[in-house]
Amino acid sequence: MSTDISGLRPSHVGIIMDGNGRWAKERGLPRTEGHREGLKAAKRIVKAAKELGIACISFYVFSTENWKRAQEEVNFLMFLIVDHLAQEFDFYRDNNVRVLHSGDLAGLPKNVQAEILKVVSDTAANESITVNLAINYGGKNEILRAVNALIREGSELKADIQEDDIRRHLDNPELPDPDLIIRTSGELRTSNFLLWGSAYSELYFSPKLWPDWEKADLEAAVDEFNRRQRLYGGMR
Repeated sequence: MSTDISGLRPSHVGIIMDGNGRWAKERGLPRTEGHREGLKAAKRIVKAAKELGIACISFYVFSTENWKRAQEEVNFLMFLIVDHLAQEFDFYRDNNVRVLHSGDLAGLPKNVQAEILKVVSDTAANESITVNLAINYGGKNEILRAVNALIREGSELKADIQEDDIRRHLDNPELPDPDLIIRTSGELRTSNFLLWGSAYSELYFSPKLWPDWEKADLEAAVDEFNRRQRLYGGMR
């Protein structure tokens, strides 16, 4: 499949990477192996997004609700995040990837915080594609933290507060709203992902489990996006 990137294409794509555990279960493997394969899929999709001219891609890595999972799995995911961030600098450099973080950084273990801050700093000058890692992220939590930041500034919450007042306190206010939100594995919900920015995002649901995703799957999602007519409340 070949996508015509000269036409309409999303500037910012958000991906809910679902199905790692099911992928492993179908193969009689521990869930941890599904997460490892999911990481490989993420690298494939970053390269594919860059080739398609997508400026930014946000990955839902670990939600504020994922702490409810078994402690063994949470510990492994924290390890995988740290290991990936520490080991993949060559990948970021070779592909000119700028890394950002969305989420409640203070709620993460200290070693995870340190690796996130390091990779964000080390890749700040890269400019081919921005990869936003949503780690300990929840859409409601992001909005709540933005409002609390306004309060700490001494702002009074009153009727004339503007959208921009909240937006500038979001985790990465410089990023455009996501044009397209993708969820894999056949689930039909957005699960508290980028709630503020996705008000007018196009939604694309794929039955494929995340570890099986390839460039062609991203191309199919972009092709579908190209066929949508975005009205933002207007009329056809």
